[in-house]
Amino acid sequence: MEENKSEKMVIFATHGREDPERATIPFVVGTAALAMDVPVTMVLQADGVTLVQRGCYDHILATGFEPLQKLVPSFLDLGGKILVCIPCIESRKIAPETLLEGAELGKAARVVNEVLEATAVLNY
Repeated sequence: MEENKSEKMVIFATHGREDPERATIPFVVGTAALAMDVPVTMVLQADGVTLVQRGCYDHILATGFEPLQKLVPSFLDLGGKILVCIPCIESRKIAPETLLEGAELGKAARVVNEVLEATAVLNY
C-alpha cells in the first residue's frame, strides 16, 4: 500500500503498568494505522513514559490484546515514532539512557507541532 502523505495520526499515551488496557490500546491502534500506511507519532506523557523504559513493558498484559512486549517493537519496526515528554521522565527520575532505542525526547513545542501537522489525534 502506498503511504498516504496527507494523513498523519498522533496518539497520546498517558498510562503505564497501572492500567494495562490503557497502556496497550494506543499501540494496538498505532500499529494498525501504520499497517494502513498512515504515519503515527506516539506521544508518551504522564505514566505513559514508563512504557519505553527498557524492560518495563515486558509483563504488561491486557486481556484480549497482544502483549506490549510484541506491540511496541512492531510499532517501531513499522516506522512509528515515539516522542517522550522530557518533564515527565524528569519528574519520575527516569534517565534518558534507560529508554528504548528510537524513542525521541521532546517538550511542549514539539508536541504542539506534531498535533498541528496531524489529521487525527487520539488520547488514551
